[in-house]
Amino acid sequence: MKSGRRIAVLLLVLLAGASHAPAQEAKNTELDDRVAAFLAKMRGQWRDMNVPHVDGQILYDIVVKNNYRSALEIGTSTGHSAIWIAWAMSKTGGKLVTIELDERRYREALANFKEAAVSEWVDARLGDAHELVPELAGPWDFVFIDADKDWYTNYAKALVPKMLPGGCISAHNIPRPGGRRGGMHGTAEYYEYMKSLPEFETSFVDASQNGVSVSYKRKPSK
Repeated sequence: MKSGRRIAVLLLVLLAGASHAPAQEAKNTELDDRVAAFLAKMRGQWRDMNVPHVDGQILYDIVVKNNYRSALEIGTSTGHSAIWIAWAMSKTGGKLVTIELDERRYREALANFKEAAVSEWVDARLGDAHELVPELAGPWDFVFIDADKDWYTNYAKALVPKMLPGGCISAHNIPRPGGRRGGMHGTAEYYEYMKSLPEFETSFVDASQNGVSVSYKRKPSK
């Protein structure tokens, strides 16, 4: 995707949620310098199904622009997306709960959170999200799903009732609507499910060609 089109897509995503809550001023701090330096050092080195840099930036921008404070991530991997979300939480005063099934990835993520200096804003949990997600009380104003693809819709069904008005559920590896992408049947099903919910406004972003869906819960009309 050309850079101009990519910027336009990102602006549309941010504008879609901008009315849900006031944005906070994100001033540069020593923490910002440390996180940015860590992400710059690691750029191009992330493995284990971590999100691309541009998708991490999308998550950060959505959280900060909408002043989200109660976040859940399903599928930590080794922590790339969680670092972006936790960095945003440092701006809003919130905290991220992130769940990872694999112990090796979980331990590596903890080390990355420490090196990036964002551990204070992360509650990292090792376990099976199939069991943990339904048990979490919430409520949530931001959710990011990037785990086992065929379970996306089940995660959404467990989380939709726990979403705050104005909140956002985002998901990774969503195939372009109307197209086909092998191995992503569950994420296509998830996208159609979210599109079917009248209380959510769902859109698709393809900034990195990995596909991110963004679903904002509508606020009650006054």
